[in-house]
Amino acid sequence: MNMNEPIKFNHTGLRGSLFSNVAMRNHTSWRAGGIAERVYRPADLADLAFFLHTLPTHEPVVALGLGSNLLVRDGGLRGTVLLLHAALTEMHMETSESVYVQAGISGTKIARFTAKHNLLGAEFFAGIPGTLGGMLAMNAGCYGNETWKVVKNVQTITRSGKLLERAPADYEIGYRHVALKNKNIYSGDHSLPVQNSLFQEEFFVGATLHFISGDGAKVRNEIKSLLSRRIASQPLNLPNAGSVFRNPPGDYAARLIEQCGLKGYQIGNAQVSEKHANFIVNTGGATATDIETLINRVQTIVQNKTGITLLPEVRIIGDYKNNHG
Repeated sequence: MNMNEPIKFNHTGLRGSLFSNVAMRNHTSWRAGGIAERVYRPADLADLAFFLHTLPTHEPVVALGLGSNLLVRDGGLRGTVLLLHAALTEMHMETSESVYVQAGISGTKIARFTAKHNLLGAEFFAGIPGTLGGMLAMNAGCYGNETWKVVKNVQTITRSGKLLERAPADYEIGYRHVALKNKNIYSGDHSLPVQNSLFQEEFFVGATLHFISGDGAKVRNEIKSLLSRRIASQPLNLPNAGSVFRNPPGDYAARLIEQCGLKGYQIGNAQVSEKHANFIVNTGGATATDIETLINRVQTIVQNKTGITLLPEVRIIGDYKNNHG
């Protein structure tokens, strides 16, 4: 079957699009990765809930926004990938200082929407290359701010399609770390970003974000400034997944990598960016194996030369090539 040919549904009531054998390189910002067995693009939140309810309980499921913090191994993914970027796109004012945002909305759209409504505190979202769902899952941040600092409550959906509302107090929240305090339920915690588990039991689908009133024109200028900083400092001309490693306490991953002489270091067609050392870029045709091998090599060299262990910020999932297909 053609990778882009929709499969006809056997379930009445579903309104989204189901595909089989989809190349994940087309759905991740690194433009690398193997084949997913199935991909479902829901029509909206209600359709997502119904779809999850129809799935067999043993079916592995992973939710995906822009794929900007994700590496899918070359062996691909068993189970179903949910494409939420084009589906969960609702955003509206709830009160004069709070905004409901669904998980498929990008950081730049959040920043611009709040500025339009004269709200302060969302400017940093413009510097995060992803959607709200991923930002919630890892407490993404930049320029001294983090996602959960502005979260009033979150909306999640269980693996069986049940919608829930949760408060920040329900979670352990830290630097690039979010986990439900009730350990009996898995919330999509990426505190160990390099993992192969696809059995997520709960997904973020929206949140109410709280800000303060202010000067919208000033906010818009700040957003322009942040976007300019991003363009000037990051290798946006080549496929990448944003920052690869978390910053260690009191230091910067980029500084350590550069100190070890690794700018420009390359394995296959994956390269440590010459513009920003905490970015790995796909110079053209890099495989997921190239990228993961380079991540591991950088970790090893920095550990050996500095004694500091760099923890990946990106999530790595899927099978190795010799294990699947």
